[in-house]
Amino acid sequence: MVQKPNSPSPGSPAPRSVPTSADVARLAGVSRATVSYVLNNTSAVRISEPTRRRVRQAAKELGYVPHAAARSLRAGHSRMVLMPAPAVPVGPLYSQFISELQWALGRLDYTVVQYGSVGLHGDEAVRAWAELRPVAVLVPGAGLGPEGVAVLKRAGARAVVTLGPERVEGAHALLMDHTGVGHCAGRHLHARGRRRVGVVVPEEPGLEVFSRPRLEGVRRALSDTDATVTGLPLAHDEQAAAQLAKKWRELGLDAVFAYNDEYAMLLMRALQDEGVRIPEDTAVIGADDLMLGRLLRPRLSTVHVELPSGRDLAELVDRAVRDPSAAPETHKVLGASVVQRDSS
Repeated sequence: MVQKPNSPSPGSPAPRSVPTSADVARLAGVSRATVSYVLNNTSAVRISEPTRRRVRQAAKELGYVPHAAARSLRAGHSRMVLMPAPAVPVGPLYSQFISELQWALGRLDYTVVQYGSVGLHGDEAVRAWAELRPVAVLVPGAGLGPEGVAVLKRAGARAVVTLGPERVEGAHALLMDHTGVGHCAGRHLHARGRRRVGVVVPEEPGLEVFSRPRLEGVRRALSDTDATVTGLPLAHDEQAAAQLAKKWRELGLDAVFAYNDEYAMLLMRALQDEGVRIPEDTAVIGADDLMLGRLLRPRLSTVHVELPSGRDLAELVDRAVRDPSAAPETHKVLGASVVQRDSS
């Protein structure tokens, strides 16, 4: 006898069938509609808590999970929110914001997918995002234009939200203007009697979208004063920091805004190794208010940066998905305030 290619070999267990919502309904003693309402977290229909527990327990016993593609077909759109991965390394502050956002979107029954578009830029990246047919796209930075927004919407995206310094036509915008971060640092140093202020400008590619506005913010804060501002290109490594520290006395600076806490800690260590006293010879201030900065000696002064609430952004996404024809919203969301400690 010839065995069919797809039939199991003798003695092997028969393949298990994939559990369905009908199986869950039978085990829980409810209708398939009730199973759908419970497992899709539908709030429009009132279902008692004991029934919800019974349905979830039945689904767990059977190993059943809702079929995302089928649910998308019924709804007419997916529940996927796409977030292109940032092109530059992100710090703890941004990571915490992303975690809160994912949790909040999950509570609203969306699935957040981070897309690593390494090597893709401009229209090519947008087409790659559109191929996944997300219901919403959250774009960090400045990597999207009006044409890209149109491509995403034609592919079914009901909401396109940008997180950056400028709004993009057709998209909702959370404006994150880092000029205010530098402005806070510049005013603080001037109030502390510092008049020769250096500003670290990271050399790592991609960070200019943050570093340029922060440098400009310091310049604006000190524009009508007797203070001077000097840009200090710096790579994030010990050798580069040591080289800058060796010529510090030649530069004649009495203060530095070090872009963020990580660069501030790197440079402060190098300055101390060269015998530069902090803050007596040079005041140092960073940004982002990282816990590690509080553990240094002297403790690091910083600019506390307040990012938007992940819950507020999730609600914006949900509003836009529910009403894609609504006019795009624009919100200024980046707050900044100085936390003075020992280093300044």
